[in-house]
Amino acid sequence: MDSFKEVFDEVLRYCYSLKDSKISEQGYNMWIKVLEPYKFENNTAFLLAESDFVKQTALKAYGETIKEAFESVMGFPVELKILVKSKSNTDVEKDEAEIEVSPAAFSEDTENSLTFDNFIKGSSNDMAYAFCNAVVNRFNNESTEKIDPNKVFNPLIIYGDSGLGKTHLMKATEYEIKKKHPELKIIYTTGESFINELVKALEFKDTIRFHEKYRNADILLVDDIQTIAGKERMQEEFFHTFNDLYNAGKQIVLTSDILPKHITKLQERIRTRFANGVQVDVKLPDFETRMAIIKKKAELLDLQLSDNICRIIAEKMKTNIRQLEGTVKKIKALTTYTNETPSISMAQRVIKEIMIENLPSEITVDRILSEVANAFDVTVEDIKSNHRHANISTARKISIYVLKEVKDMTYTEIGKVLGKNHSTMTIHYKDVVDMLKKNKEMKETVDDIIKNLKER
Repeated sequence: MDSFKEVFDEVLRYCYSLKDSKISEQGYNMWIKVLEPYKFENNTAFLLAESDFVKQTALKAYGETIKEAFESVMGFPVELKILVKSKSNTDVEKDEAEIEVSPAAFSEDTENSLTFDNFIKGSSNDMAYAFCNAVVNRFNNESTEKIDPNKVFNPLIIYGDSGLGKTHLMKATEYEIKKKHPELKIIYTTGESFINELVKALEFKDTIRFHEKYRNADILLVDDIQTIAGKERMQEEFFHTFNDLYNAGKQIVLTSDILPKHITKLQERIRTRFANGVQVDVKLPDFETRMAIIKKKAELLDLQLSDNICRIIAEKMKTNIRQLEGTVKKIKALTTYTNETPSISMAQRVIKEIMIENLPSEITVDRILSEVANAFDVTVEDIKSNHRHANISTARKISIYVLKEVKDMTYTEIGKVLGKNHSTMTIHYKDVVDMLKKNKEMKETVDDIIKNLKER
């Protein structure tokens, strides 16, 4: 891409593609599409907003999504700054120096940061909270020189379903250490970003810089470490990075959506390293914790919500903290935009919209074939072809099994999709059923495929 404007056009297309899942069409048009590209430097994307209100709303409601879009388009971690558009470049430069809006960067503006102060503790997460504070205290109370890894919580692994506050705890840990020890090199990344960076480093034959970045960290925080499972080159790289840091007494904090020993296709030597540390889970928040989260978020947004409105939200949104926060943000945006006072009917309307937005997308035939192809390192075209290479043949048979199990398609329908005779489909399906009874590794692979399809 030749210009930052072209990059931003791709970012807009990415955000628009989420219109039916993460973003409403009204939200896209009002808070994302209106932003303008300014410049890109030092891995930071600078955007312009017409007013402080637009900036704050875009950041609070969609900041993480815009950041995700930039990282998807550019293929490496990107920070985000939104500046208020002004009539003179001088004013913009002044804003640029004074306003920090990236959720990932250190800032004294705790309303826009994920900190321990705005993290709501409850029985579902109090142990994870305590261990993260222990990691922070390690750097407050002890020398930053080499420390015996066996005497600290290293690695610390927080696991649990998506949307329960794992990232908040990671970012709060980063925030507190960075605030008190700016001299330390702290790296926060995600498993997916780690993979993307390594791919780019291999493509440009620049793995030395990649190694220097990660293996010289004082604290490494990696979200969603389970994404490296099944990717041999990535696991190899992470294993050596982990070893270098661990042996040097550096701190490692990881999150995963499940207990590490249950991550299929994760190398045993990595599981063993993980088992040397502390593994603590976060669970679904109880009603009281959900109420506290709603009230805290409303307070941060300067939004007055009655106990009845908070109670309705807490009763309906039980499985995901992000949905709780998203509901409060949407109510805030509506009250600001329409000048209405928050009401029970408004809350019910927003709850319905949020729940519809978060419904899992339909599992299509194309998605199934794509997921199987990715798992076996082949293409969808290979699966539909007549190639008899062992890997392609296995992927084709697994596709038949998954299409039957997940979509409940007839053998005739599956045959039409793959361009094959339906009687052959019957034979291949039975072959897979027998294979999964005998081959534990293949069963884990198929279980992963089906799990990924249902979760996305």
